[in-house]
Amino acid sequence: MSNDSNASNSTAGAYVTSGQEFTRDTNYITTRITRDGAEGYPVEPGRYRLVVARACPWANRAIIVRRLLGLEDAISMGVCGPTHDARSWTFDLDEGGVDPVLGIPRIQDAYFARFPDYPRGITVPAIVDVPTGQVVTNNYPQITLDLSTEWTQFHREGAPQLYPEHLRAEIDEVALRVFKDVNNGVYRCGFAGDQKSYERAYQRLFDAMDWLEERLTSRRYLVGDTITEADVRLFTTLARFDPVYHGHFKCNRQKLTEFPALWGYARDLFQTPGFGDTTDFDQIKKHYYVVHEDINPTKIVPAGPALDNWLTPHHREQLGGRPFGDGTPPGPVREDERVPAAHTPLVA
Repeated sequence: MSNDSNASNSTAGAYVTSGQEFTRDTNYITTRITRDGAEGYPVEPGRYRLVVARACPWANRAIIVRRLLGLEDAISMGVCGPTHDARSWTFDLDEGGVDPVLGIPRIQDAYFARFPDYPRGITVPAIVDVPTGQVVTNNYPQITLDLSTEWTQFHREGAPQLYPEHLRAEIDEVALRVFKDVNNGVYRCGFAGDQKSYERAYQRLFDAMDWLEERLTSRRYLVGDTITEADVRLFTTLARFDPVYHGHFKCNRQKLTEFPALWGYARDLFQTPGFGDTTDFDQIKKHYYVVHEDINPTKIVPAGPALDNWLTPHHREQLGGRPFGDGTPPGPVREDERVPAAHTPLVA
């Protein structure tokens, strides 16, 4: 928790409503940053700061895409800590608990700078306009698409096509089911307020997992023969499945490691630059087990599971496909953006 949290800022009651199924509020700030600046925010290197938390799967998507496309020089990144109270995410990993670029202790300050009476959840990822200190958008599905399509002038040489035009309809179709039944499906299980709601969500989740298992048995990636936006969106949920969702969210029909194709697919991506090297298992576990007081009031964080199996051979290359298409892998992670060695099996 942040240093200024107290009982009045407890998250108890914030996630589970007794007798009701979980419904995600998907009304985000829809302002876009575009080449033409039609909404007042033109693409401009150095102007914006991407605020994330490594623990959050929605923010993890933006971290991955930014790295794959090589946008580190164009868009700086502020990282919140893994836990938060009822008010918002905090910059407790930074010296003095203040973001060094924005000069604020909480991401809510950027929201209130633009919308003093902002009534919805203070979420990450969020993009902040540095000159004004105001949030531009927290519309995470659109953020990653715009990084691919609007920021092309600032992509690194060899950047992959994550949202190729000829595959967009199929990517959107696959991503929609993945969101409804898997990305959000695990939350519908974990935050269910009654048995029937939980069982419905559980059935939908594992029906979708079975569909994905079948789809990925004969193809290396979800759509086409290269990594796309669809793979990014699925990966962040799979990375959290055994450490968090299987137990904490009661998604326990089977573990990810018990799906041969899905587990191989997840390891394939994890071992690909941009995916595993942006995944912080320690922060992931701390976030879910500490913040969700409704379902883990003791805030005890499990010691397991073991993580070395993420580095075992996957043999998915036998299915063909080229991870980056005609492009190339991103280079090494920046020193100041590396996941701590103790939080990942990638660094011994």
